[in-house]
Amino acid sequence: MIQCFIVDDEQHAIDVIANHIKEVQFLQLAGATTNPIEAIQRINEGKIDLVFLDVQMPKLSGLELITAIQRPVQFVLVTAYSEFATAGFDLDVLDYLLKPVPFPRFLKAAHRAFNNFSSREAYTHVQEEDNMQGDYIFVKVEVKGKMLKINLTDIDYVEGMKNYIAIHHNGIKTMALLSMKDIEERLPRKHFIRVHKSFIVAVKQISMIEGNTIKLGALKTEIPIGDTYKPVFFELMKKKIME
Repeated sequence: MIQCFIVDDEQHAIDVIANHIKEVQFLQLAGATTNPIEAIQRINEGKIDLVFLDVQMPKLSGLELITAIQRPVQFVLVTAYSEFATAGFDLDVLDYLLKPVPFPRFLKAAHRAFNNFSSREAYTHVQEEDNMQGDYIFVKVEVKGKMLKINLTDIDYVEGMKNYIAIHHNGIKTMALLSMKDIEERLPRKHFIRVHKSFIVAVKQISMIEGNTIKLGALKTEIPIGDTYKPVFFELMKKKIME
């Protein structure tokens, strides 16, 4: 999950971005403030990945705030004035959004952040992700006190089912008391991809992509591709697509 922070001197503007964040599965709101001085401290603490930042604020402008940040963070400028975009890109900001911010445009910026974030994570964890052989997880199953070992190479896909998930592996369906967020964070991104709010699939099992549907290997299982995840999925798949 990408941890987001909002800085804007208008509470209404914060509320708009916060509501958009709630609609995107891979974003999580870590905090917000109308005070840019407080924002610098919060961001420099090191728990923020992406900042939605107003440009014009009375105490400190958004552009001045960026120069005060001492750690690598992605910034999306949120402004009512398009002329600030050039200055923002000089500071290597990820994107800029014009107020009022429509959700489709916000979603485009979110996917851009996801792609950058995923590339950085993949580089950081390349050795771990390149070698999945022998890696495994233990999951708590429905029987109290019982934990089942599942090899990651055996997992075909994961299905979200309210308070449980169903892990489909080697023709077996194992119910586990986990959230989709929990299992998504544990599975290596190079080998597994979330394609829907209720589905994570093993990349190696994808045998066909037809419209908004994925077909998995010999299982003949069809998995829907959710609209939220479609741009990210096809971005990751495009290197394998022959045209």
